[in-house]
Amino acid sequence: METAIRAEGLRKRFKNHQALDGVDFTVAAGTVVGLLGPNGAGKTTAVRVLSTLLAPDGGHAEVAGFDVARHPSEVRRRIGLAGQYAAVDGLLTGRENLTLIGVLLQLGRRNARRRAQLLLEQFELTGSADRPVRTYSGGMRRRLDLAACLVAAPSVLFLDEPTTGLDPTSRMSLWSAVRDLVADGVTVLLTTQYLEEADFLADRITVIDAGRVIAEGTPDELKRAVGPDRLDIRVMGQDAITDAFTALSADAAHEPSVDQEKGVISVRLGEGMGGIAAAATALEKAGVDVMDFVVHRPTLDDAFAELTGQRTV
Repeated sequence: METAIRAEGLRKRFKNHQALDGVDFTVAAGTVVGLLGPNGAGKTTAVRVLSTLLAPDGGHAEVAGFDVARHPSEVRRRIGLAGQYAAVDGLLTGRENLTLIGVLLQLGRRNARRRAQLLLEQFELTGSADRPVRTYSGGMRRRLDLAACLVAAPSVLFLDEPTTGLDPTSRMSLWSAVRDLVADGVTVLLTTQYLEEADFLADRITVIDAGRVIAEGTPDELKRAVGPDRLDIRVMGQDAITDAFTALSADAAHEPSVDQEKGVISVRLGEGMGGIAAAATALEKAGVDVMDFVVHRPTLDDAFAELTGQRTV
């Protein structure tokens, strides 16, 4: 598969802070890669280097086939960038914002108007196209900001925490728009503070901490690395706990754990449904009355915490 973004040994230092300390990763064309890490890990610095806003101190990076240091103008012609805050003019209307960008990109006024109309329709903004942007909701402004990044029809799109501060409905709307772009062949590098956002959007995830890549993989691969699924069974009474523990221990590869206070026995599960079926059969044969029977799967938040020692991005 063609590579749209390649970073090799990227380094960037700000006074006494080593923001990037030899970062390596690739992004395949037509995919979404989520760049995750704690605050200060180097996510935004990496995006700024790859989008030519910052020059690297060392290493090598290519975007859309062009070296970011030697051919920055060629890179800029092929990318779009949405930062953490909407970069649209609140005094202009949505249509005027998009048309102005098209004119500045030398599309010609007629083509700029056509492109603006197309993007307004794509992002469901036609009803408010001729209102000043200052009257838009946060979600509408973010959709317009994303549309503004697409006026030049970039092949690579950088999204730096694009849904920060948005309500759940607006976030879902933006997620849908990003997925539509990827379906049309756009490559997306996404940084986000919402792990469920990365889980939903990203084909692969790169985790960085202290300026270094510490893990890579699909969301499912990172979650599986934390540990297997767990079956939690809640019963009532000490006798029931003892009977359930005995029944579940008989054929288990790993001894169940017990929370006496909550009356919960936890069993590690292998692949597939066999472990769940075996546990249910064993409890039924032992005559154990079960109150709750719940499967818990590791989340991306669990994987992030395991890798970085933090629960939030």
